[in-house]
Amino acid sequence: MTDSAASTSAQSAAKPPGLRERMRATVRKEVVEVALRLFVEQGFDRTTVDQIAGEVGLSRASLFRYFGTKEDMVLQGLEESGRQIAEEFAARPEDERPWESLRRAFDVLTRSNEAAPERALSYLRMLQETPSLRARHFEKQLRWQEMLVPEIARRLDVSLDRPEEIRPNALAASALACLDAAATGWVACEGTVPLAVLLDRAMGTLTE
Repeated sequence: MTDSAASTSAQSAAKPPGLRERMRATVRKEVVEVALRLFVEQGFDRTTVDQIAGEVGLSRASLFRYFGTKEDMVLQGLEESGRQIAEEFAARPEDERPWESLRRAFDVLTRSNEAAPERALSYLRMLQETPSLRARHFEKQLRWQEMLVPEIARRLDVSLDRPEEIRPNALAASALACLDAAATGWVACEGTVPLAVLLDRAMGTLTE
């Protein structure tokens, strides 16, 4: 590749989103904000798609062009959360034990949840109390596990090509189970114990 072509390619890669993409992102953000408010106020099952569409000034058909399901309006941010956790994990010191690195990577969530605890508690409570959301949330967390496993395997110096090598998946799944246990406890105690403390307790149990 010539210097000119490389420069053109780099500029193309760095090109900011176009107007249509920015407008789409703005609408999606507004829909999520309105939907979450209505879900918290009325309950997920009692809030209709037509209500959400009416508040943001969209038709029902238009709304479904932004979100495939009502559940997606609640869970669309979880993919990004998973990427942030995976990036934080990859940035941890090489000589740190993977389990400790996973704990520190979850600080991405503890910081954001404790910055707005009432909103976070309402959101988590809704996830825990709504069967359809619980099921979709589990699917999202499986994706988080898939994001974490390659870096865990690298740190353990093991090959994922060997089907009997289960340690990376075991570590990722165990850490996410501890995260769920901590979140459940945080909601149950109405946030009186910090989420980070509960997560320390949960993950510490497996190292005692």
